[in-house]
Amino acid sequence: NPRMIKIFSLLPQVAESGSTVLIEGASGTGKELIARAVHNHSPHRGGPFVAVNCGALPDTLIEAELFGYKAGAFTDARKDKPGRFALAQNGTIFLDEIGDISPAVQVRLLRVLQQKVYEPLGSGNPVPTNARVIAATHRRLEELVKAEKFRDDLYFRINVFKILLPPLSERREDIPLLADHFIERFNHQKGRGVTGISREALSALMFHGWPGNVRELENAIEHAFVLCRDDLIRLEDLPEHLHPAACTDAPSEGMTLQNVEKAAILQTLLRNNGKKLATARELGIDKNTLRRKMIRLGIRPSAGRP
Repeated sequence: NPRMIKIFSLLPQVAESGSTVLIEGASGTGKELIARAVHNHSPHRGGPFVAVNCGALPDTLIEAELFGYKAGAFTDARKDKPGRFALAQNGTIFLDEIGDISPAVQVRLLRVLQQKVYEPLGSGNPVPTNARVIAATHRRLEELVKAEKFRDDLYFRINVFKILLPPLSERREDIPLLADHFIERFNHQKGRGVTGISREALSALMFHGWPGNVRELENAIEHAFVLCRDDLIRLEDLPEHLHPAACTDAPSEGMTLQNVEKAAILQTLLRNNGKKLATARELGIDKNTLRRKMIRLGIRPSAGRP
């Protein structure tokens, strides 16, 4: 997909910069994979990559997890414990679901980003950190800032460079590539020799809405490996909710790549009220290229107009 190609082309520069990165995208789009790619191409690649799911930690624990604590800081704190920032020294700390942290933790985190120091709970001595911060969220932080649910000063600190990952439903041309990737991975993990996927099964994958994004596709391929008895994944091997009978928008005939391209252009035209320039920009192609594709695929010039 052109949007993914653009992201990949920018990653080496972003990684080398050392700047704070904000990754936005729905759950399952691969935010942590992008964060790891940034780390692995950065000057900090020799250091640790420490991931923290901020949304899974209650307020009572997240400060201790991030900044650590000293013995006696609270009940049951019998000895010092380093936090994730300490563990990420000389490396990268990945703060996943940063949009879920409380205002109190936002204040503490802002100080770390501004001054490059933090204080473990129960200690008044600041500790320096050189960990690079990469943040991610499935929310739109800009909207949370407008709603006064996220500090604007913290938002501007973490939003030095933003990467917006599109959902799988907006990059359907990547589905065959991702399916092949997961087939290769599960062949290696499970000692199998699956060579590919049937046309009918691929059609079902292409027409599914993928609310769980790439993670859901991975699970679907793993499910198929459980049922697949030969070297080809067939429609009946996929989860039942992917079968055409369960999909209200699935066509009766097989889905060719030409059909996929035509459907993608028509859907984008509808979203942009038939405006060709806006459609071409969203698809990541030149306007003249869009015009030629529409002629080749038999799409009327008035398609998508209200």
